[in-house]
Amino acid sequence: MSDFEPVSGNTNPEPGSVLAGTGTGTGSAPAAPSHGGAGLSARQVRLRATLQATGMLPVLIILAVGFHLLGGHRFLTAQNLSIVAQQASINCVLAAGMTFVILTGGIDLSVGSILAASAMGALIVSLLPDFSGLAIPVCLGIGAGIGALNGLLVAYAKLPPFIVTLGSLTAVRGLARLMGSDNTVFNPNLSYAWLGNDGLHILPGFAIPWLAIVAMVVIVLSWYVLRRTVLGVRIYAVGGNPAAARLAGINVPLILLFVYALSGALAGLGGVLSSARLYAANGLQLGQSYELDAIAAVILGGTSFVGGVGSIWGTLVGALIIAVLSNGLILVGVSDIWQFIVKGLVIIGAVALDRFRQGSGVRT
Repeated sequence: MSDFEPVSGNTNPEPGSVLAGTGTGTGSAPAAPSHGGAGLSARQVRLRATLQATGMLPVLIILAVGFHLLGGHRFLTAQNLSIVAQQASINCVLAAGMTFVILTGGIDLSVGSILAASAMGALIVSLLPDFSGLAIPVCLGIGAGIGALNGLLVAYAKLPPFIVTLGSLTAVRGLARLMGSDNTVFNPNLSYAWLGNDGLHILPGFAIPWLAIVAMVVIVLSWYVLRRTVLGVRIYAVGGNPAAARLAGINVPLILLFVYALSGALAGLGGVLSSARLYAANGLQLGQSYELDAIAAVILGGTSFVGGVGSIWGTLVGALIIAVLSNGLILVGVSDIWQFIVKGLVIIGAVALDRFRQGSGVRT
C-alpha cells in the first residue's frame, strides 16, 4: 500500500494499539481507567471532553475580545484582522512543517535560517534576466535540500535532532550571509511580489491576503496527509513508539527523512512569502527567531513535545494566538520590552492550562 493512499476513518494510532506500542492488539485485556478521569462526575467528564475538543480556541477568542475592548474597539475590524492574518501566515507555514517533525518526536531549530537562505537564493535568481522565473523553484529547492540533509543526519547517522538542527541554524545562517556578501539583496521588480502585497478581492474594498490563502492551503494539505493517508498514520506511529513502528514494518528512517525535508521545503516557502512581502532579503536579519515562534505555535496547539500526539488545526490556532498577542499588545500601547515578557507569560500560562485541560494521562 502506498504511503499517500487515502484511508477512511480516524488514522491516528489509538492509545493501547500496536502502533502506539502501549498494548497487545486485538484480544488484549481492557485498558485500565485513566487516572486523569478517576473520581470525576459525569458533568466534569463532559466538561473535560468539551475542553479537549475545543483546544486552545477559547484562549484565542478571549484574547481577541479582550484586545478589542482594551484597544478602543480597533482589533476586531476588517482591516486589522487582515493584518493579523498576514502576520500569522508565515508562522503558520513554518509551524505546519514543524508539526510533522515534532509529531515524530524530533525538533527543527533551523527553519528560520533556512527561510533566510532560501529567500536570498530567490532574490539572487530573480535578478538574473534569463532565470528570474526560476526564483520560486530555487527557493523551495534550497529549503527542501537543507531539510533533507538534516533528515539524513537524524535518520541514518542517528544524530540527535536538537544537535543537528542547532548546528544547521548557525551554519545555514552563515550561508545566507555569504550568499549576499552580508548585504541586503533588493529587487523592486520582483515578479512574485503580489504574493506578499496583494489579495483575492471578494468584496468591494475587502480582499483576503494571498499570504493567508497560501497558509490555509498548506494547513489543509497538511491535515489531509496527517489524517487521511497511510503516511499520516506512520508519522503518528513513529512518534508514538519508534520501536513498535519498526516492528510493524514501517521504514522509520524514511519517515524521518520525509518530515525534515518537508519542514525545510515549507521553510523555503516561507522564504518565498517573506521576500515577496519585502521585495528584499537579508541573510543576517531575515527569519531571526522564527523557529521559536513556530515551535511555540505547535506546542500551544497541543502537540506533544515527545511525539505521537497533536493536530494541524491546533497548530493553526497556536499561530493565531501568537499573531493576536503581537498585534493586540501594540494596539493597547504596551512597550516593546514588555511585549516580550507578556507574550512569554501568556504562552507559558496557556500551555499550562492546556496540559491541565488534557489531564495527567497525556504526555507533554
